[in-house]
Amino acid sequence: MKRILVCEDEDAIREFVVMNLKRIGYDVVDVNCGEDALATFDAAGGNFDIVLLDLMMPGIDGFTVCKKLREKSSTLGIIMLTARSQEMDKVSGLMMGADDYITKPFSLSELTARVDAIYRRVCMSFIKDEKSPLIHSGPFTLNLKSRTVTKNGALIELTQVEYQIMEYFLNNKNTALDRASILDHIWGDGYFGDDKIVDVNIRRIRMKIEDEPSSPKYITTIWGYGYKWNDQ
Repeated sequence: MKRILVCEDEDAIREFVVMNLKRIGYDVVDVNCGEDALATFDAAGGNFDIVLLDLMMPGIDGFTVCKKLREKSSTLGIIMLTARSQEMDKVSGLMMGADDYITKPFSLSELTARVDAIYRRVCMSFIKDEKSPLIHSGPFTLNLKSRTVTKNGALIELTQVEYQIMEYFLNNKNTALDRASILDHIWGDGYFGDDKIVDVNIRRIRMKIEDEPSSPKYITTIWGYGYKWNDQ
């Protein structure tokens, strides 16, 4: 069963989300605060595929909940809900480990498209590729079977989005990839948002893989275009 935890303090929004996610086949558990979200997640042993998380709540805010959930699971799909249009809210949430964001107000079609896309990505984390399971580049080894990346033998903790971006790069070494192609490949061509989500995820990956994230040598920026993986 597709399990999703909805954390939203506005009753009308939470009821709308819960009703429609159940209608399309999700097993939904809902709470109205960050404290209950963390307690419910732990009580279920982390047995959720996706968490739909409001950022601005009384008590523990969504940023903190997102960070704590990401520490508990790298494969969990996390989608932020925010009423704010400021860019920094979205960036901050993504930097905490969220996979995507939806800005209120949102349509039913947008909600279901985003949730289904994240669920497909979560499912991919359990699919093992038996063909040519290793991709090497310099100190990095990407294992398609275990869906992991190591640097000099040490495991790098990546979310599923970050892993997919790394896989895309390592399958296209020394090739300039524009933001639109990265967005389409990872989030799908029906994605509702903008390509800022690509930049934030690249920033997160650089913090994990680069010796000097502010002066990257593996993932370099092609100004006005996109990014390139440099095979060392």
